Amino acid sequence: MRTLPRIALGFALFLLALSAHAGPKRTRKPPVPKDNPLTEAKIKLGKMLFFDKRMSLDGTVSCATCHDPKKGWADQRPTTIGVRQQLGRRNSPTILNAAFHETQFWDGRAPTLEEQAKDPISNPKEMALTHEQATTRIAAVKGYARYFKAAFGDSKVTIGRIVQALGSFQRTIIAGDSPYDRYLAGDRKAMKPEAMRGLAVFNGKASCISCHSGPDLTDGRFHNVGAGMQRRVQDLGRYEVTKLDEDKGAFKTPMLRNLSDTFPYMHDGSLATLEQVIEFFDKGGHSNPWLSSEVRPLELSADERRDLLSFLVALDGDKVLVSEPKRLPQ
Repeated sequence: MRTLPRIALGFALFLLALSAHAGPKRTRKPPVPKDNPLTEAKIKLGKMLFFDKRMSLDGTVSCATCHDPKKGWADQRPTTIGVRQQLGRRNSPTILNAAFHETQFWDGRAPTLEEQAKDPISNPKEMALTHEQATTRIAAVKGYARYFKAAFGDSKVTIGRIVQALGSFQRTIIAGDSPYDRYLAGDRKAMKPEAMRGLAVFNGKASCISCHSGPDLTDGRFHNVGAGMQRRVQDLGRYEVTKLDEDKGAFKTPMLRNLSDTFPYMHDGSLATLEQVIEFFDKGGHSNPWLSSEVRPLELSADERRDLLSFLVALDGDKVLVSEPKRLPQ
């Protein structure tokens, strides 16, 4: 009796995704905050800051260290590595299409790209500079003055301007034009037959669309699926932000675009392949007191698992490759 409502819900959400879907990246424009209008000068400055390792305490880490264009704008490590080779506790999420997300980070603690950019700078395990130190460092680089003037009208360096430039650059990192996009746009030959069967599994028996809906296949909400909950010391995720018991072990539903480039998976990087992800959910995640009601054993056949994998691969679109600046301001 529980299966039919889930399938109906999945189909309804799929129709919603069809109506809301804006197509390939050339037709999708990210929302832009009124206090940080998008300009070419700001984007150019943001790109330089994004690749500048002087933004870290020991000069070894930049934003691009954890969000490498060649690695799907993630870092393809289980968890991040910061200054002094310190290991972070969470997997680095891709920044592809982050401009469309209502919250940032696995636990959603930042509401905007600008607020998100502040956190790694001051995180002692990432870039490990106070905001004052970061501002002083960049202001001391005389070559940056003309870029700040072009972007903001004068050469003054502030943490607010630094993160506005970084946020502006990130709003240009948009992926789309996958076989799935072309299929939704009307090209019924864009996806292989096995991927189309996988889409049916995604919307139906597996009910993945209950959480992975919309243009980027994420509901933007937080769910406990059991990942990492078997560990002695548990990462409680969203609970650390809200202090609500129902948020213990809950993490933001990840976007599913360009998954082939953004391994390993889950907030702790504990699943190395998409096959392992499918197996994890097929078994019903990992049982714990706060497990989401959406997570249950799926009992997929081997063919259904293969078809589902084919559909996930059909979500791979533009690589969005950006070259590192040949020379940073001196």
